[in-house]
Amino acid sequence: MSHITRITLVRHGETEWNVSGRWQGHADAPLTPHGEAQAKALGERLTNAKFHTCYTSDLGRTVHTSRLIGAPSALHFETDERLRERDLGIMQGLTTEEMLEQCPDIYESFRNKGPDYLIPKGESFRQFSERCVSVIEDFSDRHVGQSLLVVTHGGVLGAIFRHVIGLSLDSPRRYALLNCSVNVIEKKDGEWNLLHWGDVNHLGQDRALDDA
Repeated sequence: MSHITRITLVRHGETEWNVSGRWQGHADAPLTPHGEAQAKALGERLTNAKFHTCYTSDLGRTVHTSRLIGAPSALHFETDERLRERDLGIMQGLTTEEMLEQCPDIYESFRNKGPDYLIPKGESFRQFSERCVSVIEDFSDRHVGQSLLVVTHGGVLGAIFRHVIGLSLDSPRRYALLNCSVNVIEKKDGEWNLLHWGDVNHLGQDRALDDA
């Protein structure tokens, strides 16, 4: 039996709030027609891939994405709320401009006070990261030697990226978190490796938005 556990991570398709610049968090916005097309294209790409288990965040934009991805191969996805985006509390549903008007002090603290800053009614980056690391480690423990497909959010991808390559929580982000991108990690001999990141070849010349 192989002891290599491989996890293919996918960010949801483009949403209306991605386009308008609204921060989503646990709030939700529907996929755009372009976002639906992205998910369908990825589903076609993955028709010959073999996955033992598939998971998705329980938020609407990821559930919709996972259904479109899974349709060509009849993949069944289990929902797991631990895969949700970071809870942005009172900032959810606002654009950056609206935050600067309505809660400038909170936005300034969010940007500059580091990973332990707790957004009112939301999560700190450290709390969020610990949640993301916990779920991915749980998956690797429960599915040793298997291949998993996980549909989730840009923030979750970012937290997992940092965990896999050992990047500190307060280091600046210099990696992409693209809609419907393919991002592959594996655990071998107890250590994580990064295999692929930000792969959107299935989208051709179509654009894929980066996370905020």
